[in-house]
Amino acid sequence: MPRLILGGGNFGGVGSDLSVVGSGESEEQAFAVMDAAWERGIDCIDTASSYGGGASERFIGRWRAERRPEGLILSSKVFHPRFEGDDRGLARGRVRRVVRDSLEVLGVDRIDLYLTHEPDPRTPLEETLGALDELRAEGLIGAVGVSNVEADYVLECLRIADERGYARIACVQNEYSLLAPDTDREVLGLCIRHDVGFVAFSPLAGGWLTGKYRTGESYPEGSRMTLRPDPYTQYLRPEVFAAIAAFGRSAEERGVSPAALAIAWVLSRPGVTAAVIGPRTPKQLEEALPAVGLGLTTRECAELREPFP
Repeated sequence: MPRLILGGGNFGGVGSDLSVVGSGESEEQAFAVMDAAWERGIDCIDTASSYGGGASERFIGRWRAERRPEGLILSSKVFHPRFEGDDRGLARGRVRRVVRDSLEVLGVDRIDLYLTHEPDPRTPLEETLGALDELRAEGLIGAVGVSNVEADYVLECLRIADERGYARIACVQNEYSLLAPDTDREVLGLCIRHDVGFVAFSPLAGGWLTGKYRTGESYPEGSRMTLRPDPYTQYLRPEVFAAIAAFGRSAEERGVSPAALAIAWVLSRPGVTAAVIGPRTPKQLEEALPAVGLGLTTRECAELREPFP
């Protein structure tokens, strides 16, 4: 798996929130980002059936059909509704239906990595993992993963797979950043012990770690804080702004962007396989790319983390 994965969460909307469909990147803008990523060697794109109300998979499918990128790796997810009136969850029938719809929209015979987007308390985990194993055996998906999960859930996935003879989950995709380090405490160590890959999403904490949000200033137009602020209001504290300012100075001293340094911090943590980045423009992509070559030491990671609450 590549160290950097291009995220399609902003294509046609903002994540899986159906109330802001149309607020993200247009098809033309998404094509420009995908072109730039492919040209710079990023050969994996992560999406979900629900991103942008389905627009993300549509844009990726059309881009793939036009560009015909040889060796492209695709990752997608299932759980949330894709349009108003759609159902949700991880019941066997729904998982199979959504996978087939995604295959058609993406224009592929197989999705390389397929993940559950979050746990479904209404559906037995055995049922969901069984459905995914069926799809893998049929060749419709490759590896299986889970997202937005805690350590106990991962352990249960491993137990069920071993007991029932299913292929084990190949990766966990959780939020992880200097502002959201909780997964470091249990999930990362568990992934290391059980040889499960770990993919970090939102390494920039919704753009906060770029330093674009400042005390007393208006939020940039079209930013997450103007479109979907609820997940990030917890950062509206003086100590967070102070930590981000200090982090920005550290990036400047190293001659890199805060985005590159924040992603490098994530990639330098033990157990992290890759990071999903969501640049909205080719310029933002260029600012993030140096992250791969930074290779921070354990001491540097600790020093960068220290100012953060």
